[in-house]
Amino acid sequence: MELFLSLAVSLGLTLALELAFALVWRVERSDLPAVALANLFTNPVVVLCHHATAWYWPKYLIAVTAALELWAVGTEGLIYRRRSEISRPWTFSLCANALSYFSGLLLF
Repeated sequence: MELFLSLAVSLGLTLALELAFALVWRVERSDLPAVALANLFTNPVVVLCHHATAWYWPKYLIAVTAALELWAVGTEGLIYRRRSEISRPWTFSLCANALSYFSGLLLF
């Protein structure tokens, strides 16, 4: 049950932060669903893999976390490039994910 709560909180905070960031970035409202869907796709994978690594292979946690975050940035950037009109989709993805990641570090 704790894992599901962690997934829900992480996804909720990520969506709130990244959608707010998208508005600051001046992303068109018609592209906000792409931001939400990209995060719905990547966030649960990252959080589940992070928890699994912390549980089974804690000495690899930093390396795995870095790889997961890079995968999320790349995947979301590709989604934004192909399915939205977001200007500088890779930079947007990197900045939005950095905001979410460091906010999470501060909160937890």
